[in-house]
Amino acid sequence: MLRARKCLKGMVTAPHHLAAEAGVSAMREGGNAIEAMIAAAAAIAVTYPHMNAIGGDGFWLIALPGRAPIGIRACGPAAGLATRQFYAAHGDAAIPARGPRAALTVAGAVAGWAEAAAVAREAGGRLPVAALLADAIRHARDGVIVTRSQAELTASKWNELEPVPGFAETYAPLGLPADGSLLKQPQLAATLTRLAEAGLGDFYRGDLARLLARRLEAAGSPLRLEDLEAFAARRVDPVSVRLAAGEIFNMPPPTQGIASLMILGIFERLGVSEAEGFAHVHGLIEATKRAFIRRNAHLGDPARMAPGWQDWLSPEILAQEAAAIDPARAAPWPHRALPGDTIWMGAADADGCVVSYIQSIFWEYGSGLVLPETGVLWQNRGASFTLADGPNALEPGRLPAHTLNPALARLADGRTLAYGTMGGEGQPQTQAAIFSRHVLFGEDMQAAVTAPRWLLGRTWGAEATNLKLESRFPPQLVEALRAAGHDVEIAGAFDDMMGHAGMVSIDAAGVISGATDPRADGALAGF
Repeated sequence: MLRARKCLKGMVTAPHHLAAEAGVSAMREGGNAIEAMIAAAAAIAVTYPHMNAIGGDGFWLIALPGRAPIGIRACGPAAGLATRQFYAAHGDAAIPARGPRAALTVAGAVAGWAEAAAVAREAGGRLPVAALLADAIRHARDGVIVTRSQAELTASKWNELEPVPGFAETYAPLGLPADGSLLKQPQLAATLTRLAEAGLGDFYRGDLARLLARRLEAAGSPLRLEDLEAFAARRVDPVSVRLAAGEIFNMPPPTQGIASLMILGIFERLGVSEAEGFAHVHGLIEATKRAFIRRNAHLGDPARMAPGWQDWLSPEILAQEAAAIDPARAAPWPHRALPGDTIWMGAADADGCVVSYIQSIFWEYGSGLVLPETGVLWQNRGASFTLADGPNALEPGRLPAHTLNPALARLADGRTLAYGTMGGEGQPQTQAAIFSRHVLFGEDMQAAVTAPRWLLGRTWGAEATNLKLESRFPPQLVEALRAAGHDVEIAGAFDDMMGHAGMVSIDAAGVISGATDPRADGALAGF
């Protein structure tokens, strides 16, 4: 049986092996886990472009020994020109999911790297930005091998992405890329080199920012230089819930992190005592429904959310939601789903610093828009805004609702644990699955990540909102879920729709453990 890997000096888990190796390379040069994560984040933006890019957003949770966890919110707001009238004037009944008008929010990831670098220096880090970007620059310049998932997704989304300016020239210059083919990104290499030389702030307030703004405007995006110049990543206090197993942390709105915590808080109150049976799976699915109903009704820019969301994790509300669950029957579904494509990575070092990080462009390849001369693929995160009134209604300067939510836990047994996944609507569900298996029921970390998973709701552009189960679940459990009223669909044995998850922890003795997802193209790297 596959088991978690262990080491003493440092470890990075990532859904692409070159990203994990870039992170550990930074640690070997004396970098801490935060610096390692910046290196990994830059590398994976090159090696896994269908899931993330430097034109996307990011969220950080950083645990330093003896300090409260630090959150970094690196998500950009809607452009000053991104009004409902702007889209009406273009004849849009909804915000387009692809193309220049889908590129309407500032890309925050690079600003997040800069703020994380500041935290790293406060923790004794000393590596220069140029060293942290070196692997990413080399991979963009010399080329990377196209993964199976990138080849399959490019083909499946080709009809909607091929017409978008810059997309085909960048990712399919010789036609649809094949699994194992070579992808070079010389313009992106030049952009990363500029950031290494001029500093990460050049993305927002420098020559690179001015070039990005000109190209965005020329393409038809509402983003302008003023939007880039006004942006900065922010440190925020994480939200948390205390369980018998320890305290669990996630990001506050506009992310769905509070829903991820609600699921585990509700589930604990159901009193389930055994893993992998009907009570475990049914209980987490029903807890997901309760958390998602509240999320869907209220989640948006925290500055504009109605008062009271801070109480969602109170013992009273969690108990109320748990009491609404029938332990034998499925509640009616569906409700609105949140799509998204993302990467999650985790890192830990020998000094006890643990990082949980997520980086995203929303849908696969985001808007599809690649800006000339820069190689920068821009996200379509703003496509989640609505053009009607509601908690996620479009207004200039407003933050969109986010699926992104990295998770972190300080456990009663002395461990600090980072865990997470990509997968949009599936992120809270997969987090609940792997956390409950490993922490609540004592399964090996790697076994918990590898075990079959489920997904309630829409994914990957599909219309179905039913319950999807990987085919490795025991037939008797599948039938029990159907008999309880769940609308079950059987998916592949190791299906991409279930997300690419990972975990990394350090215990009180300094032993670092990690797991990576066999559904991804990833790896653990440690020393």
